[in-house]
Amino acid sequence: MNEVKKILILGGGYGGVKAGKILEKHFRKDPNVEITLVDMRPYHTLMTELHEVAGWRTEPESVQVSFKKIFGARRINVVLDKIENVDFEAKVAHGKLANYAFDYIVVGVGAEPEFFGIPGIKENSFTLWSFEDAMKIRNHVEHMYTEAAKELDPEKRRRMLTFVVAGAGFTGMELIGEFLEYRDVMCKKLYIDPKDVRVVNIEALPTILPILEEPLRAKAEKYLSKKHCEIHTSVAIVGAEPGKVLLKDGSAFETETFVWTCGVKGSSFAGSLALPMGKRNRIECDKGMRSTKYPNVYVVGDNAGLMMENGKPMAQIVESAHFSAETAAKNIVADIEGGEKHEFTPNYHGFMVSLGGRYGVANAMNWKTSGFIALFFKHFINMFYLFTIAGFNQVWEYFKHEFLDMKNDHTLIGGFISYKVRAYWPLLLRMWLGLMWLFEGINKIGEGWLNFAKGSSSGWMFSPGVVQKGVQVAVEATSAATATATTIAAATSAASAVTTTTVAAVSAASAAATTATTVAATSAASAAAAVPAAAEPVAKAFHVVWDLTKPIFNPSSGLVTWFRTTFMDGIFAYLPFSFFQIMIVVMEMAIGLALFGGCFTWLAAVASIGMCLVFTMSGMFAWDQLWFVFAAIVMLGGAGRAFGCDYWIVPRVKRWWNGTKFARNWHFYGDDPTK
Repeated sequence: MNEVKKILILGGGYGGVKAGKILEKHFRKDPNVEITLVDMRPYHTLMTELHEVAGWRTEPESVQVSFKKIFGARRINVVLDKIENVDFEAKVAHGKLANYAFDYIVVGVGAEPEFFGIPGIKENSFTLWSFEDAMKIRNHVEHMYTEAAKELDPEKRRRMLTFVVAGAGFTGMELIGEFLEYRDVMCKKLYIDPKDVRVVNIEALPTILPILEEPLRAKAEKYLSKKHCEIHTSVAIVGAEPGKVLLKDGSAFETETFVWTCGVKGSSFAGSLALPMGKRNRIECDKGMRSTKYPNVYVVGDNAGLMMENGKPMAQIVESAHFSAETAAKNIVADIEGGEKHEFTPNYHGFMVSLGGRYGVANAMNWKTSGFIALFFKHFINMFYLFTIAGFNQVWEYFKHEFLDMKNDHTLIGGFISYKVRAYWPLLLRMWLGLMWLFEGINKIGEGWLNFAKGSSSGWMFSPGVVQKGVQVAVEATSAATATATTIAAATSAASAVTTTTVAAVSAASAAATTATTVAATSAASAAAAVPAAAEPVAKAFHVVWDLTKPIFNPSSGLVTWFRTTFMDGIFAYLPFSFFQIMIVVMEMAIGLALFGGCFTWLAAVASIGMCLVFTMSGMFAWDQLWFVFAAIVMLGGAGRAFGCDYWIVPRVKRWWNGTKFARNWHFYGDDPTK
């Protein structure tokens, strides 16, 4: 029996998750490889979106992706624990709850703020480098506005309404953008004059967003100035005290809210490891992301102290974490199975900065954009990343947080899609749509769709000359009845001859009466003719513009012909006509009953749209029937939970479904996984 190789990943950040996904996929079917990821939290944090939580743009859960969603039923052990130290010689990581042996270890424990030894900064500032940091800022800022609204002392009130952010990099600028938008919301809510609120940015360098090109920096600064943000560049901070930020020129900003975003370094835990260290707690490593001391120790993301060819350390950004994790994972595979070793080869795609929910600047793949397009790029990149780690479900969650559930119009498209219809308003529409489908099925029964002895009632759905399976049998069964009917018709014709003479006599008498009434009828007709003559100008002015009774697609059009010959003639004609007709009737009645009772409404609405699509493509659906489709679309929004069975059924079904292996393997969850 082969020895089991143990791979230990410390940290569930961008680098740790990427390495875990690659390694798990490669060794999924290898029972001799065991992968364990250890983190202190049960979720992966979207660090690049923390400013949205801090500024009240999105809800806290918008930046949390549970490891259950990410790894599902995959062969990777996710353990909640705090690693206190690592013995690299004994190959054991000592946690607070347990010890973890390893053959290979990936260190990706993240970073923390760098205060550069400036006195008072750490003790008197907020930071934005964790989910907990974002929540502290979020709650504090709301508290400041609430207290300032009722504060009578003008000095205290001024300090409460002054918000200072140190640092004009990505984090600082994005937080500034959120503060500006939140200012407008809270001032309106609490009757505060926006002119009383100061949002201040302090930067030691001569420009904001130094990593971007000058045109983009200028656009960002212009936008912030329009939003009445105070930007102070080439200004150094030399200290901080309670309620005060001290500047190098001797002046100070008095504020109760001071956020420090000026620097970052590897985590203190990474700095405490018995490994060769570079600057700022970054572990020395080669281009294969291996520690320079232990070849079985790999470092990724912000912990990697890899020096680039330009003499600068590897950039501490998300893409660096991904590329370094990919390199480390591939080299671990090579260590275990043999093969080519890999080197860190970054391929950066650009940078995107949001200044609130409605403006941003970006250099994506050398395409410099601002405003709507820049924000589109950022949302697209975020959704692509979420799709790679947790599938479509998490992309949908992101879309809901960023657009559907967004309040105060803080999106690039405003609030056009954020308003919701209460589920009880479409109640009658849901029941009426259900009744229509139910009676469609009942009417087909009345038309003989279940009376198979007379042959097919659905032949008109197929091309001329196409005979459904089983139709010929029905014709032979009815031929005897047809012959009998012919005999009866012959006998009847003889009797008809006798009656002809009688009819002639009656006709002579009728002629006299007709002549007498002609004069009166002519007078009445003359009077009636005057009405259409007078109405003719009106008819010309208001002629029929759109005949809603006509089919949406002409039955003889190329599209309908293709659909009919491909699907109806090519597939459904081979089904026994009796089965086909039963299927149609049952589906229509089932859709009707489900919609009427609010039972599995979403599925019934999808089936309704599907049936309408089939009828439309067959050239049988008229314009005045199109409301079936539009009503079904409304039903997709959870209409069955208002006075419907879905109120009880859907939560139970979701709990069952979210625990199935299929949902866990393919990230196809209804909400959150239950296992």
